[in-house]
This record gives sequence, C-alpha cells and structure tokens, in this order.
Amino acid sequence: MIKIGSGNWIVDNLNSALETWNGKLTEIWQLISTTPEEFKGGGVWNVIVNINGAVQAIGYALLVLFFCLGICRSTINFRDFRRPEYALRHFIYFVAAKAAITYGMELMEAVFEIGAGIVNTVMSRLGGMSGASATMPQEILDAINDVGFLDSIPLWLVSLLGTLAITVMSFILILVVYGRFFKIYIYTAMSPLALATFGGESTSSVGKTFLKSYAGLCLEGVVIVLSCVIFSAVASTTPSVGGGDAVSMVWSYLQDVAFNMVMLTVMIFTSNAVVKEMFGL
Repeated sequence: MIKIGSGNWIVDNLNSALETWNGKLTEIWQLISTTPEEFKGGGVWNVIVNINGAVQAIGYALLVLFFCLGICRSTINFRDFRRPEYALRHFIYFVAAKAAITYGMELMEAVFEIGAGIVNTVMSRLGGMSGASATMPQEILDAINDVGFLDSIPLWLVSLLGTLAITVMSFILILVVYGRFFKIYIYTAMSPLALATFGGESTSSVGKTFLKSYAGLCLEGVVIVLSCVIFSAVASTTPSVGGGDAVSMVWSYLQDVAFNMVMLTVMIFTSNAVVKEMFGL
C-alpha cells in the first residue's frame, strides 16, 4: 500500500479512507472475542454489577406481585388450593423466579459464555481475516499520478464520494459492535425485573422472551464473525479495475470495493434480525 504522504492528494485521500476501514475491521475482530467484563478495562462492568444489585430489591418486590397475580388469574375458587399439584406448581414458579433473580448475574454470564464459546470456536476454525485489508492496486496509483491538473478535477469528486462512503460505513460497523455491548450491559443490569416475571404462570412468557432475546444478542457475534470471514474471502480477490482513463479506473475500482463493503455493513447491521430468523428467537 502507498503510504499516506505520497504527495498526491487523491491517493492520500483514498488511502486514508481505506486505512480507516482496515483499522475498524481489525478492531471489530478484536472486540468480538472480548467479554463484557474485559470491555474498556472492566470499569463499565463494575457499574453494571452495582446496578444489578440495586435492582434486585425491586425484582423481589415484583416477584411477589407477579406470584399473586398468577394465582389470581389461574384460580377459579380457593378450593383449588386443596389440590397439592396446584399449590406445588405455583410454588415451583416462585422458587424458580427467586433463584433466577438471586443468581441472575451468574445466569447472564453463563448464557454469554455459551455464545462466546461458539464465537471463539468459529474464529479458531476459520482463522483470521487474511486478505480482508483493502488496498489500492498499483496500476490505479500509477494512473492517478500521471493525470494532469485539469483532468484530476473529476478524480477529486470521485475520490471524495468514495472516501465519504467508506468512512461512513467504517463507523457504522464499529457503532453496531459497540452497540451490542451496550445492549448486553442494559440486559444484564435490568435482568432482575424481567426474571421476576417467572414468579407468575401467566407472566412467565415475558421472562422466556427476555432470555431468548439475550441469547440472540450473544449469538450476534457468530453472524458478525462469519460475515467478516466471507468478506475477507471476497475481498482477497483482485478488484475490477477496468480500462480507459484514470477516472473510469478509479470509479470501477470503488464500485467493486464499495459493493463488498456495503454487503458487510448490511449483514453486521442486521445481525440481530438474522439470528432471530435463524433460531426462531
């Protein structure tokens, strides 16, 4: 790759955008294998643990409320309590919800570790992202350097559009991955409220939906890893340069590269929807 500072503004501009893209891909690959406890040095996780502990008291209060609500909704008359199986069923709901709230952090960590284990297995089996780095072909660099001042004006416009698109997509990718961590933190912090719904038979579906959504969030990493690996395989092939003047060559190259980048961006942006569709979550 031609280093930034080559003396040609168009080349420097495009190389800067491609280096931003390559840097974000490398950061994403590292973040996917990072646990919530390790993210940003673990400071955020400590705050979430404290919030979870504070919310537990509210979760216990809601547990009693949902337990009473479940009994009221499912009881035709108080003679039902004479049947041992009836009382036992509601007692099991209460105990299960109490345990889920008390050991909610351990439960959330266990679910994440399962998802992280799948992600790490996929990453180790598929290898790294060799070939994913986007670089400018030498023939395009030579064509740009040979262009005169007047002929370079259209190239400025093309390079500006390409640089803008690549930079925007780079930050969309990293925002999605960072957003995944934020959602994991929110789910973990507020888990006692959702897990308290297991206390009532009629409200337990809310808790099940919560756990399914959290599991899907943890499995997003698998879709992101596979998307990056597929992009790496596609990007490793030589992009189409075409013929003609420098403008046509740069435009053809940017179209080819941008199409692959757009596909990766869309796949990562919709990774949560893909997981829900695949696993019926």
